[in-house]
Amino acid sequence: MKTLLALITALSLSIALSRAGWLDQLGLGGSKSTNDSSLLPSGVSSLSQDQMVQGLKEALSKGVGNAISQLGHDGGFLTNFNVKIPMPEKLRAVEKTLRTLKQDQLANDFVDTMNHAAEQAVPEAANVFGDAVKGMSIEDAQAILAGPNDAATRYFRKTTQTNLYEKFLPIVKTATDKVGVTAKYKQLTAAASGGNALGSFGSSFLNPESLDLDAYVTGKALDGLFIMVAAEEKRIRENPAARTSELLQKVFGSVAK
Repeated sequence: MKTLLALITALSLSIALSRAGWLDQLGLGGSKSTNDSSLLPSGVSSLSQDQMVQGLKEALSKGVGNAISQLGHDGGFLTNFNVKIPMPEKLRAVEKTLRTLKQDQLANDFVDTMNHAAEQAVPEAANVFGDAVKGMSIEDAQAILAGPNDAATRYFRKTTQTNLYEKFLPIVKTATDKVGVTAKYKQLTAAASGGNALGSFGSSFLNPESLDLDAYVTGKALDGLFIMVAAEEKRIRENPAARTSELLQKVFGSVAK
């Protein structure tokens, strides 16, 4: 009887562990606490909660500042192939038609104006990003420090994306109006329509109202900013010379690999 009871107990435990493993793989398992010091780099335990959180915020601030300085000028987006804003997917057929008609300049001018709009908008991002990261817990900070080279940027994007988009959209709209993105769009589609190469297929998206250019440029501008922020975070983590303050040296030095 004891043997049978032990067998049943062992089988039940095995099923429970197996179920937990599947739940974890599906993202449905219980959250794992990052307070377990055995899961964290040894140097992290010497940091206070305030040091961790403030160090991460300083790194993000430095990343945003670096992104703005690199992107917020003429050619900042246009000449950086990691962030250059391409022709919208819905207009690829239009672009192909124009290039077939030897109207390459019209297509190029439209792409240029979108990128120039983003370049004019990003300097305003400093104010938008200023108070973006709030409520970072000790668990968040520990997980970020122990995470991959872009862990802080990922957290930043996850917790701020919607708010940043809503605030950044009117800034981009002002920039797109200033540089004439909509006017170039109308020239682009009018030229493609005139060539009759699109036929009835193109009629559904040649209407300027069918593509939200402001939303497209805003999304791509934010993508570019986050790419540059992630690059700076990686640099701070990997290169001690990039830790330009005592706090950055202490925080990221504690997790140096």
